[in-house]
Amino acid sequence: MVDMARSASSRHFGTPLAAPQAPRIPVLAFGMSFGAFLVITYALCVGFDLLFPGQAMYQTWLRLLPGFTWLSWQSFALGAIEAFAYGWYVALIFAPLFNFFARRWR
Repeated sequence: MVDMARSASSRHFGTPLAAPQAPRIPVLAFGMSFGAFLVITYALCVGFDLLFPGQAMYQTWLRLLPGFTWLSWQSFALGAIEAFAYGWYVALIFAPLFNFFARRWR
């Protein structure tokens, strides 16, 4: 009699719900979007420097982007490539770390 009561109480009724998944950041989507964001920001900043030379911040670009000089088409292209590469650097480091810790502490 006790066994029947125990087996009846251990039955599950209904459809079991899936356990919630930890949030994930897809590395490819994050790398492409963050790289594009940095290229757009770089282009806007170079445009600002050209429109307002008295307030130009191109000295910052000279320090952040190796090989960048003010300003030629080749240098602008190199700066855009390096800005995109910085976006991928962040994505390749940040996204896996976030995914690891989100899975660990969900």
